[in-house]
Amino acid sequence: MTLTNIRRKGRQLNDSSLAELALAYVGKYATSRAKLRAYLSRKIRERGWDGSKTPDLDALANRLSELGYVDDAAYALGKARSLAARGFGKRRLADKLRVDGIDESDRAAADAHADDQSLDAALRFAERRRLGPFASVPADQQQRQKWIAAMVRAGHDMAIARAIATLPPEPDADAKALKERLYVR
Repeated sequence: MTLTNIRRKGRQLNDSSLAELALAYVGKYATSRAKLRAYLSRKIRERGWDGSKTPDLDALANRLSELGYVDDAAYALGKARSLAARGFGKRRLADKLRVDGIDESDRAAADAHADDQSLDAALRFAERRRLGPFASVPADQQQRQKWIAAMVRAGHDMAIARAIATLPPEPDADAKALKERLYVR
């Protein structure tokens, strides 16, 4: 017996059950309009459609946005704060927002936050991964290149990555003091 045979399919969706499903989803998860549409589309594929006409997922997502249940700009800013707190840079944020279907017009506050926090996020990443001044032993040229590559993959600017990776290890490295020394434009 396969997993699909075991799993309950549930009733087919109609207009009201689709709206209830959408409301439950936005009540539980922070999401964007595009992610909501993708979720609803997947649920229709899984459970089937019993409505009289084709469901208008765009209209439903836009209606929930008008009601304030879905806010792409707030979602983007939340993603920017979350990624910066984990040490990821602006390019990683841009990639994530593009995947999540956030329009350019809704990215302004998120991009500003990422710009403002770029050095702090890079230092958090370096501290978490024990790179540059947070390393336990000095690194050779090959190791520094690996550190730079890791920082660039995390979305950081090459100049910031190079500046952090070339700093010698400091036993009591303080991110605040390093930030003052590392002013990179």
